[in-house]
Amino acid sequence: MLYDRGELLPVTTEPAVEVPLKLLPRESYDGVDEFDPIRYYFWPILGPMYRRRVELCLGECKPGKRVLEVGFGAGATFVNLHDLYQEIHGLDLSASVERVGEVYHRMGIDVHLRNGNVLDMPYEDSSFDTVLLISILEHVRPAELPRAFSEIARLLKVGGQVVYGVPINRPITTWAFRLLGHRISEHHFSTEVDVRNAASQALRGVRLVRMLSRPSFLGPVYEVGHFMKDRPRTG
Repeated sequence: MLYDRGELLPVTTEPAVEVPLKLLPRESYDGVDEFDPIRYYFWPILGPMYRRRVELCLGECKPGKRVLEVGFGAGATFVNLHDLYQEIHGLDLSASVERVGEVYHRMGIDVHLRNGNVLDMPYEDSSFDTVLLISILEHVRPAELPRAFSEIARLLKVGGQVVYGVPINRPITTWAFRLLGHRISEHHFSTEVDVRNAASQALRGVRLVRMLSRPSFLGPVYEVGHFMKDRPRTG
């Protein structure tokens, strides 16, 4: 077992995927603009990597009653989350909660969606077993990450978990986004180290999972963090 030097967290590289991402047909998705990455999931070569990062995050989610996904977008995780949780809640800055919700309501999957920001989430304390954020926290500025994790910790039940995924800040990831037409410095403000350090201040680390590039000899390109909310110490 490897360990992260900064936090002494166990580090796993690319475990076998136990539950593949259950995507809908591409034309089924609705309620997001042209900047949403759902289209990439269906591309050759790039598509498997986009799906893989989601699968690694889902692989860290333990079953429970209520899950909140922050930045749900088109809802690509919702079919999988329906297998794990009794209630699915979602918060997103810009997705249409009505149109995205209708896609899943037609399938018999009840989702509770809102528009809002990770820095000020409209939920009661201790509401969720799991908070999931996939490729969201790199868009938060480093100075605001403690506030984001304070909000996440507030919403988690004791024993609850946060699972997040962020790109690893390396030249290869910058190059890959450039191929897609994105100047990543204009969109990504925090590195995986920034996110990991902020998480460690608010919650107890469980482990990190790192996704390798394709081909794998180019090294890791994505990091999944798994942290838990412990019971406060007394005495």
